[in-house]
Amino acid sequence: MKMVIQTSVEQGYLEVKSGFDQALFLKLNPPFPPVKLLRFDGSRRGDLVCLELDFLFFKQQWISEITESETTELEFYFVDQGLELPFFLKRWKHRHRVISTLSGSIIRDEIEFDAPFGVLGFLLFPVLWLQFAYRKPVYRRYFKRPVDR
Repeated sequence: MKMVIQTSVEQGYLEVKSGFDQALFLKLNPPFPPVKLLRFDGSRRGDLVCLELDFLFFKQQWISEITESETTELEFYFVDQGLELPFFLKRWKHRHRVISTLSGSIIRDEIEFDAPFGVLGFLLFPVLWLQFAYRKPVYRRYFKRPVDR
């Protein structure tokens, strides 16, 4: 399955690129399930991000590797692919794009995932969409243009 969610922000794409760090990652996590960050190398090729998801009665690890990362004159992007996924996912590929615009940038999340069996994917879609929609106001606040004084 595929989904795309995009958010306009006020800062330029290189400013946003420099803000894609561990502090932002922690702010982007929704309240449930609680996430414990075990490792965050960054967003360069070969970097790893390791999480522990707490579902109250059990915990699951999620390990992703950054498999692509590039900065051009108009865009920064990186791709994380799941190496070890929670039970409800069979495949995960997430392209994070920051695209330059005249008034700032667009942060575009392009997500591809598969569940272990088909019907679960359809049930997961709205849950994952809500998890990523949760990021929109966080991105807008985090990448708000500072007021000149």
